[in-house]
Amino acid sequence: MTTTRFAPSPTGRLHVGNIRTALHNWMLARRAGGTFILRIDDTDAERSREEYVEAIRADLTWLGLGWDREERQSARLDRYEAAFEALRAAGRIYPCYESAQELDVKRKIQLSRGLPPIYDRAALTMTDEARAAKEAEGIQPHWRFLLDHDEPIRWEDGIRGTQKFDPAQLSDPVIRRADGSWLYMMPSAVDDVDMGVTQVLRGEDHVSNTAVQIQIFTALHAAGFAAGEGAAKSLPAFAHEALLVGREGKLSKRLGSLGCDAFRERGIEPEAIIALLARLGTSQPVEPIVDRAQLIAGFDLATFGRAPAKFDEDDLERINAGIVHQLPYEAVAPRLPKGMDAAGWHVVRPNLAHVAEAAEWWRLVTGPIGQREFADDDRAFLAEAARMLAWGEEPWAALTAALKETTGRKGRALFLPLRQALTGMDHGPDMGELLPLIGETEARARLTRAAD
Repeated sequence: MTTTRFAPSPTGRLHVGNIRTALHNWMLARRAGGTFILRIDDTDAERSREEYVEAIRADLTWLGLGWDREERQSARLDRYEAAFEALRAAGRIYPCYESAQELDVKRKIQLSRGLPPIYDRAALTMTDEARAAKEAEGIQPHWRFLLDHDEPIRWEDGIRGTQKFDPAQLSDPVIRRADGSWLYMMPSAVDDVDMGVTQVLRGEDHVSNTAVQIQIFTALHAAGFAAGEGAAKSLPAFAHEALLVGREGKLSKRLGSLGCDAFRERGIEPEAIIALLARLGTSQPVEPIVDRAQLIAGFDLATFGRAPAKFDEDDLERINAGIVHQLPYEAVAPRLPKGMDAAGWHVVRPNLAHVAEAAEWWRLVTGPIGQREFADDDRAFLAEAARMLAWGEEPWAALTAALKETTGRKGRALFLPLRQALTGMDHGPDMGELLPLIGETEARARLTRAAD
């Protein structure tokens, strides 16, 4: 069974890039009838905040991205200890005593010599006496995973194709700090094993992390760590999607500030965000599709390109308007102005870019409307319209037909003064649908006032 995960760190709010990753993992699971896991990566106790956990849940709920399981890394520390001991017993973890300053000096020296700034494995040559002396000084070690330089790293990426890494060109990653806290690399791999994750879909900035984690996966399996029920018995399939860029084609800090709160404040519908991000960066057209089943059915990693995906806020506004034009009354009723029923929503909906704009258009029905100054011939025309207004099934069609016959007016000269007198505007909803909502008494009163 397909199992995917979205693993945010609760150190801030979700932004549009995080949302896209969550959405694609959700769609991947839903298309396969599988499981979507929300995994809160909260091992960083100093920076993680419970209010951000709640905000992540709230944002995903607002977007309609329901999860099948929720896991917390902070509740799984015993599993990381067990994995640590298993890997240490297998000789795949070793202690290091260099300070951050010492490591920085090493990197600078390597760069000055034209060498890759990777860790030189000096700690592996330390004697027991030297390590004991460091710890006697109160220096506690940080711990690195020992990459196997004889084990080539290769995988078929679901988006990027064949990926190859020479492990000798990679630094042995730090997996545990000197204070005992965990970094990203090992806990993430342990979780993926334990939770039976079959698909890892994330941004291309994680490609080198994947290279390292593949060896962590194989080491965990070799150490017998993946023997439990429900644990993955093989490596997950990996796919890395291109990152989002701004309209100008460069990585934009603004994209990091665009989250659900910002979208809600602008009146963006969750369906619009889903419709845009579902296909952004793919060969499929971005369209205002409300039906998520349609989006899910068409979701295919093979359609993803490697070029940066351009997020354009104007496109989002365009998609939002298209979504609003499709929303049924039941979906928006609580947000509509008092008195607006399904018929009223149907009338004003084609004119909206955001649902909140319905209140402005509803004033065309409830009033008051702006008063226009009309030329003498138009005032005479409107007086005739007030006199001839007759109520029936299609009062607008009947009125305009009668006025055309009696006055000889047609086209703009016929329709525009009537719209202006009845609504105070030069454009707007279909008058055939709007006039019955205004009502006979109010419509005649508006025509009469305009004629005076």
